[in-house]
Amino acid sequence: MAQIVRVTYILPNKHDFETCWPTFAKYLGKVKSAATMFEAGWLDDKMKIEIQVTAKIEVR
Repeated sequence: MAQIVRVTYILPNKHDFETCWPTFAKYLGKVKSAATMFEAGWLDDKMKIEIQVTAKIEVR
């Protein structure tokens, strides 16, 4: 998790972000990365959230 540099959250309703925050905090709370949240419609109403993560990899 320490290698995460960016997180993007996409939800169909921006007000759902607050409901999801306890779960995000549990897994990503110590991650010090850039973060963005988008509100967007889905092709399938069963989808509730998409999370995109970008992490750095150290090549040795």
